[in-house]
Amino acid sequence: MNVFEVRGGKKLQGEIIPQGAKNEALQIISAVLLTPEEVTINNIPDILDVNLLIELLSEMNVKVNRTSRSTCIFKADDVNIDYLHSPEFKKKSGRLRGSVMLAGAMLARYKKAFIPKPGGDKIGRRRLDTHVIGFQKLGTQLDYNQEDGFFHLTAEELRGTYMLLDEPSVTGTANIVMAATMAKGTTTIYNAHANRIYSSCVKCLTAWAPRSAELVVTY
Repeated sequence: MNVFEVRGGKKLQGEIIPQGAKNEALQIISAVLLTPEEVTINNIPDILDVNLLIELLSEMNVKVNRTSRSTCIFKADDVNIDYLHSPEFKKKSGRLRGSVMLAGAMLARYKKAFIPKPGGDKIGRRRLDTHVIGFQKLGTQLDYNQEDGFFHLTAEELRGTYMLLDEPSVTGTANIVMAATMAKGTTTIYNAHANRIYSSCVKCLTAWAPRSAELVVTY
């Protein structure tokens, strides 16, 4: 078993730039699908999960310019929606639980999304209930196709509503908030997940939300 041995007695000094948080990066990178405009994201952690999500976006035909390992410029002006229903996406997204957050942004902008069986680590429960119920309350129709193994989500129009989440899910809250950014009217979410990382995502999303949409998030 590997161990870290820390020996004290010496004064610490120097400067570091903290690496961006994984969950924060996954949320904000997923949100670039909400706009056809160019989006620059700095201080991206150079880790497997984040790099896999960037790779998925690139295969969705999102233009990705990685100017450094910590900075990416995205432009989602010609998104290939059908890629989300492909065997390739199903295989790759199965390795990343955070890929489910692509659905909220796709529903908001294109009124259509697909969710394969989630993957990622197996810490505790990993349910889709919070995501699905939240989407349905906003006006999404959902069907599960046993043949292809995908949830098919469609919405003629998303409308703001009140909702009480069954659990303060990290990805569930972010996913629902992304979908709500383009819903007509006010969306109020109770029992939402709250921490500094999520607050950064909300700041980005509320800045991008059109005037017809309003978000109220209660923790």
